[in-house]
Amino acid sequence: MHDIWNPWHGCIKCSEGCQNCYMYALDRKRGMDGRDIFRTKAGFTYPLHQDRKGRYTVQSGEMLRVCMTSDFFLEQADAWRDEAWRLIRQRRDVKFFLLTKRPERVSTCLPSDWNDGWDHVMFNVTCENQKRADQRIPLLLDLPFKHKGIMCAPLLGPIDISAYLATNQIEQVLVGGENYDNPRPCDIDWVKGLHQACVQSDITFCFIETGTYLIKDGKTYHLKSKRLQSSMACKSGLQHVGKPMHFDLVDEYGPIEKELLYKPHFRTCCEQCGSRLICNGCSACSTCMQERGGIAATSE
Repeated sequence: MHDIWNPWHGCIKCSEGCQNCYMYALDRKRGMDGRDIFRTKAGFTYPLHQDRKGRYTVQSGEMLRVCMTSDFFLEQADAWRDEAWRLIRQRRDVKFFLLTKRPERVSTCLPSDWNDGWDHVMFNVTCENQKRADQRIPLLLDLPFKHKGIMCAPLLGPIDISAYLATNQIEQVLVGGENYDNPRPCDIDWVKGLHQACVQSDITFCFIETGTYLIKDGKTYHLKSKRLQSSMACKSGLQHVGKPMHFDLVDEYGPIEKELLYKPHFRTCCEQCGSRLICNGCSACSTCMQERGGIAATSE
């Protein structure tokens, strides 16, 4: 996917949401151990990659989700983070989505010129249950970031974040169920509760995917493919576009006019994707064509 940047790979499990980690599952299929942490080679400098005409592969205005197979604030990555910050600093025309389960480490891992935050960086914490929400969101609120969000994935229980949304610091909430090895079920009522709280505060809410097992009206549904899970999340009606997020993006010439920023391209199949609200658009990777087969759901 063209919207993901993994400067390093591998992670150490640290909370309930890590139990059935998708990265660990995928690494096992490749004969790898998810606990092995290493700096990626060609992938490390991805934000600076250029095409044959000298144009950046990642265009001005796109968003890069960082460390989706690790944690940007992982202790074992301390030696590489300064260089990653340098790349982020260099591409102030790109939005960077940082996600962590380790907000307690963040204040000591920021660059010296951070001040009250860089306008092209969005910081998010993972909250899989109420315990982690009450532990991590207060830390999120106290940290100097211009843009803040919450990721409730895998969602493992009901979560009340209303008081945190009332601070007017949270701009986006993302929710998803669990996949891969021994996935735990996600109850649609948990999703509805978070959705309602976001609608009341007019905060963008994105239900990305249901997960493999979805509980609805007392039944557990087995959704076999991620494409179906995404489609069902989209069809649920539990998406909300809240107050707009504004990123002041600049390049070497100064502020970039809105008309010159990247405009996402979506295909017909994207209309039923749960991630559309947060997606850079279609990268023509052909994955949707490869998966067009197995989208059957069963009730059990």
